[in-house]
Amino acid sequence: MAEDCGFSKGNYWFRYRSGAFVLHEGKLLFVRSKFGGYYYMIGGAVHLGETSADCIVREVREEAGIDTRIDHLAVVTENFFKGRDGVFDGMDCHVLEFYYILGIEDANGLRTVNDEGEELCWLSIEEARSADIKPSFIPERLEEILSSASVLHIIEERDR
Repeated sequence: MAEDCGFSKGNYWFRYRSGAFVLHEGKLLFVRSKFGGYYYMIGGAVHLGETSADCIVREVREEAGIDTRIDHLAVVTENFFKGRDGVFDGMDCHVLEFYYILGIEDANGLRTVNDEGEELCWLSIEEARSADIKPSFIPERLEEILSSASVLHIIEERDR
C-alpha cells in the first residue's frame, strides 16, 4: 500500500492533496461529505513518489469509477481550517491542494457513492455558486477558476 503525503504532530495535521473540477455536460462532480453535509471536490492524498497529476487521475478512477484526462492545473491552494466532526475534529489542519480541470474519457463505470460511502453528485455551475462547498473560495471564484488560463494561487484561512 502506498503512503499518503501527510503527517500529524501535536494538534496539527498536514496533507498534500489533489482535487478535480470534473466538468461534464455543464455540471461539476462533487462529493457530499458525510460530516456536515457540505460538498467538496473529488480527490485525495498524493502518495509518496507520485505527482499531483497522476494522483488526481488515480483518485477519480478509484472514487468515481471513471477515466479522465487532465485539461490543466487550475488552482494551487494553501488551505487552513479547524477540523470539525470526523477524524480530525478539533485539529488545526493545513492542506496543500493542487486542483486540476478534468474531462471525462469514459463514464461507463460512474458510481453514485465513493469508497468512503459518501454521495457523488453533479451540480450545475449555478447550483454550485450557492452551495455549501469547502474550501469556501470555490463557489465564490468558480467562474474565474473555470475560465482562467493561468494557475490561481489561493490562500484560504476563513475556516480556521
